[in-house]
Amino acid sequence: MGTNPIRRAAALGALSLALCVPAHLPAHAAPTAPPVPLGGTAAEAAGAALVARRAAAGAAAGGNGGLDFRHCPDVEELPAPVRCATLRVPLDYARPDGPQISLTVSRVIATGAGGAVRQGALVHNPGGPGASGMFFPLTAGLPGRERIAAAYDLVGYAPRGVGRSAPLSCQDPATRAQGPTQVPADPSPAYKRQRLAAARAYARGCARLAGAALPHYTTLNNARDLDVLRAALGEPRLTFMGASYGTYLAAVYATLHPGRVRRMVLDSAVDPDPRRVWYRNNLDQSPGFERRWYDFRAWAARHHGTYRLGATPAAVQASYGRVLDAVARTPAGGVVGTGELRAAYLQAAYYDDVWPERAAALAAFLRGDPAPLTAQAAPDPRTAAEAENATAVYTAVLCNDASWPADWQTWDRDNTELARRAPFETWANAFLNLPCASWPVRERQRPVAVGAQPERLPRTLVVAAERDGATPYPGALELQRRLGAGASLVTETGAGSHGVVGGGNGCVDRHVERYLLTGATPGWRVTCAPHPEPAPVSLDDRAASARRALLPPVV
Repeated sequence: MGTNPIRRAAALGALSLALCVPAHLPAHAAPTAPPVPLGGTAAEAAGAALVARRAAAGAAAGGNGGLDFRHCPDVEELPAPVRCATLRVPLDYARPDGPQISLTVSRVIATGAGGAVRQGALVHNPGGPGASGMFFPLTAGLPGRERIAAAYDLVGYAPRGVGRSAPLSCQDPATRAQGPTQVPADPSPAYKRQRLAAARAYARGCARLAGAALPHYTTLNNARDLDVLRAALGEPRLTFMGASYGTYLAAVYATLHPGRVRRMVLDSAVDPDPRRVWYRNNLDQSPGFERRWYDFRAWAARHHGTYRLGATPAAVQASYGRVLDAVARTPAGGVVGTGELRAAYLQAAYYDDVWPERAAALAAFLRGDPAPLTAQAAPDPRTAAEAENATAVYTAVLCNDASWPADWQTWDRDNTELARRAPFETWANAFLNLPCASWPVRERQRPVAVGAQPERLPRTLVVAAERDGATPYPGALELQRRLGAGASLVTETGAGSHGVVGGGNGCVDRHVERYLLTGATPGWRVTCAPHPEPAPVSLDDRAASARRALLPPVV
């Protein structure tokens, strides 16, 4: 968040991102289907190839990249020189001439500054699934992006289901803007039954509102759409930068189309092991977020003189607990209960640039001023529709992508065990994903066997933070292994913010820039020292702290 617009956009989509399975995971944790054949069914693969050929032919004939870029609609809030277009793709690639959907695309042309030679289009996906990348061309104006913006057209898009790209919804967005919600730290059997019923109702809502389109929101279709976008841009090979879920999308694309990959930056890597997608992956977020929650508390303790929350992580936890108990009794501002509080402080586990304002809000509340906490944690009606859409797409893609346990007993056993040592986010994460237990799609996808591509990939660049909670570091090691000998891994040691590129680490950004501009990677595995921790902001200087983060929906 803070000064990183990529993080801001990803926050809506990055509600709960996949990661590696811990060695201690219970044996009963997940049923896993064998990997899907490369390209899906024969009909889907043939349809995807046909649509991509048509897009490439249109690009060659049109001289405009195959896309009609014009002034962006006001709803996109994208100023000049950004231009927007729409890309038509099949809802179902097995029926390439059947029902079509439109994906929104944004672009800013390479500046050519300093005599730079244009290298084509750099396409970005910020993750989720459920986040829109339409904002990406705006990053051309950020400090440090000048050389990349000089050489590349920066292209963003909203994947299927997101924003105005055949938008998916599962419930009335207005219900997401209501508060407060009270989520117990140690849910009772009765509360669990309530959440199970709510998850089933949510899944039914997805089926009711999406109808026959629901099964077609998948990672495989996202990868097919990406290939059509590449072709429509007139690019023979794809240059791509993906964050979080965007790394999994990239890995699937590279497996399906290794000969169409030019360069790929994979930032904050999802573990692509088919045995982990997606139930097991999500389980491991609990200990990952617990580590990052500790990092925030340790930072606040080191700045006890500023915040007075306690001189040890345990003391800071006790201060947070007092606030938790208080809003359980009387919601802050009438709208912030324990659910809203947890969602706000989950952001501290994602991004350390929100630490000063989160610590200041706790301190202010304990001194009798609930206003900062209310401002940071209250649901915002203005983003309710966007948040609902992001959650719907996230849920549909993950539920469609793989098999999930259908019996509640498995979920209850696994998450009860995890919650004993990682209480901060375990149950909230479980309840978020619980619609997948009763997902109303009969035949779900089987995860692609990432790394089984028939030919060697060109050099790729994986970037990861060592203490990332949303996509823990072992996933980066697994992704590098599966991408092959040409994959290089840059690790930000001792840091844990989710989304490393553009996050204030000059060492990381230099490696990324050099790779995008020259294709050169820094070696098999290299490390960068962590970016500086945020400076404490006193209550008196609270207005100067980082701007309010865009919070994910309360679950």
